[in-house]
Amino acid sequence: MALPASLQDLVDQFKTLPGVGAKSAQRLAFHILRTPREDAERLCQAIRDVKDRVTYCTTCNNITDIDPCLMCGDEGRDHRVICVVEEPQNVNVVDRSGGFRGVFHVLMGAISPLEGVGPDDLKIKGLLARIGVDGVDEVILATNPNVEGEATAIYLARLLKPLGIRVTRIATGIPVGSDLDYADDLTVGKAMDGRREV
Repeated sequence: MALPASLQDLVDQFKTLPGVGAKSAQRLAFHILRTPREDAERLCQAIRDVKDRVTYCTTCNNITDIDPCLMCGDEGRDHRVICVVEEPQNVNVVDRSGGFRGVFHVLMGAISPLEGVGPDDLKIKGLLARIGVDGVDEVILATNPNVEGEATAIYLARLLKPLGIRVTRIATGIPVGSDLDYADDLTVGKAMDGRREV
């Protein structure tokens, strides 16, 4: 069945989303078609708001709509301990575990030579600047427990150790080869408690 051009365009746009295949994209498009116009407008406005208002914190690179972000501006957090993660969504995973009350630094990726991502492509300079200014005592490396995450953690450990601060790595309570996004709160909490010196 040939779809009207505008509906096919909507299906094609949904297919560009991660994890959305052709059938799911078509289901979503037909759902939007059946949805009252007001609901569709709210969805459109929510997408516009995210694109217009959400940016990256100039301190930690986390997503935010204020700068610095709420975590960097929170005096109740221990600013002497920085947890380094790969992506902004990892911040919420670690924070939800309840086992960490420091601040974060988001690298915006991991070292991956096969994908052409090297250390200069990550937000490492900002991390080094924070260590020099904020009186940091410990950096926790919470990169994903996969090849790229391990390579990034090893690189950062070699870079940070000479600065005289404690460098730790989260414990392997999180299965090797998985992403932090799929770990439950208890597992992440245990991994934070069981971190080790690098």
